[in-house]
Amino acid sequence: MLNYLIKRTLLLFPVLLGVSIVVFLSLRLAPGDPARQILGPLARPEKVEQLRKELGLDKPIVLQYGIWIWRVLHGDLGQSIANRAPTLLLIKERIAKTLELTFAAFLITLTVSFCTGIISAVFQYSIFDVLASVSALFWLSMPSFWLGLMFILLIAIRIPGLPISGWGGHFWTWEGFLHLILPALTLGLPQAGTFTRIIRSSMLETLHQDYIMTARSKGLAEYQVILKHALRNALIPVITLIGLQLPWLFGGSVIVETVYSWPGMGRLLTTAIFERDYPLVQSIALIYTLIVVIANYSVDIAYSVVDPRIRVD
Repeated sequence: MLNYLIKRTLLLFPVLLGVSIVVFLSLRLAPGDPARQILGPLARPEKVEQLRKELGLDKPIVLQYGIWIWRVLHGDLGQSIANRAPTLLLIKERIAKTLELTFAAFLITLTVSFCTGIISAVFQYSIFDVLASVSALFWLSMPSFWLGLMFILLIAIRIPGLPISGWGGHFWTWEGFLHLILPALTLGLPQAGTFTRIIRSSMLETLHQDYIMTARSKGLAEYQVILKHALRNALIPVITLIGLQLPWLFGGSVIVETVYSWPGMGRLLTTAIFERDYPLVQSIALIYTLIVVIANYSVDIAYSVVDPRIRVD
């Protein structure tokens, strides 16, 4: 296990390096000039060229990347072009809010999907099972931006005191909790549709295994059979799905934060892209990649905890 952990940790660096190269080149190849964006369309060409030199954009792309990655390795993520502030400082101000939103959405996803998926599997082909399957397909088919707008139109406007935008404080405060409700539901419910279908399918397959029949024949209570024997063995595909869906949650937070004006990293990334703020976009992409890689790293370790039969070579 120790050797495996060391290998996975070492693989983290080439992944981050590959993402940094792709993001760096994509930004440079995209149309638009940060210097022109800052000075405006009416600025004189010599002023634009002077600003490009000040920002280091006149150098060859390979040299620009080498300078940037060298600074990153020394803990310097660069200076935001648009905000004229260290990108690390801007990210620190926003990352906690994004993690708060993502955690709340993930909690909604797991709560709704586990309750619905387990009950649907236990009472297969019942009315609840049919309604749960239709509901899961509905949430799965809803784009986040459209769902957010519908929540604002159909729920927030009709409930006095329910905020439709902004951040009201940390989630443990009442105002912060109210501001978190709609963005978390918008981000979490579509993912709950996917998880519900997987949990139901996995539970149905497990409930028909011989050891489940043996457990019932021993006189164990039904809740013990389901929660202790069936659920634990049905978790492996769910854990795999968690690792696959985490990037979608962080990607979806970009859209949800824009819809609800949530001051997180997603909204900061959107603004930075429109402003052609190269250092800020590159830094946020690296942070997102690091979070997702660490999450998948944790999922791999969780396999051996849930199922002792799994051993890492």
